[in-house]
Amino acid sequence: MFLISFDIEEFDMAFEYGKSIAFEAQISISVEGSHQILDLLKKHQVTATFFSTAVFALHAPEIIERIKREGHELASHSYYHSKFATEDLALAKQQLEELSGLPIAGFRMPRMMPVDEQEIAKAGYLYNSSINPTYLPGRYNNLGVSRTYFEKEGVWQLPASVSPMFRIPLFWLSFHNFPLWLYKHLLRRAYQKDGYVNIYFHPWEFTSLNDKQKFGFPGYVSKNSGPQMIARMDKLLAWVNKKGYKSSTIADFVKKIKPLS
Repeated sequence: MFLISFDIEEFDMAFEYGKSIAFEAQISISVEGSHQILDLLKKHQVTATFFSTAVFALHAPEIIERIKREGHELASHSYYHSKFATEDLALAKQQLEELSGLPIAGFRMPRMMPVDEQEIAKAGYLYNSSINPTYLPGRYNNLGVSRTYFEKEGVWQLPASVSPMFRIPLFWLSFHNFPLWLYKHLLRRAYQKDGYVNIYFHPWEFTSLNDKQKFGFPGYVSKNSGPQMIARMDKLLAWVNKKGYKSSTIADFVKKIKPLS
């Protein structure tokens, strides 16, 4: 299975680089990028999972409606993107279900930060995709965690995919910075080894991030954003279809491991 997901959220990443963005702009940038993503998925007939914060869903009903209408999965990315309390797990799930009319089976913590698995289970989630099983200075130190899915505290864990050798992450930054042929090579190796891949991106990547005065992003973040990102994703999805990799929502993938009740 080819599992591709998108973390749709209020675009607050510039805060990490000492910049400020008005809330309306945070939402509009992510809305613009989400439409670009949905257009590409529709073009290539690829099914995806969208992890949405409750705040974004409340302010972008047209995106939630498109996700539902076009047959994708909606999952939880907590209530807010920049702050977290344990009660947000259940509140976000409830809010997303009320807004969309869809069951919410999955959770991903903003910025792939650690989260209590017992609390995820209590909130009623069936799977968690909040682990990047690699090492990145100052962000992740998960070399001791399984590369592939496993069960913990009654919740299925779907780590983001990394290469079989050296655990090179296949996440969004790799896609921006690696030559496309190299990224596809690593993805193919993981797919052949594991039988599936689980990769993730964000809607704001599909808008231009090159204004350093506005966003403050270093080159490795803004590289190949906007039109370049759209073109690269277009090529990747065409390649995925050519290789015969069948796309799936994460929830449907989990059903093949363990039936969802």
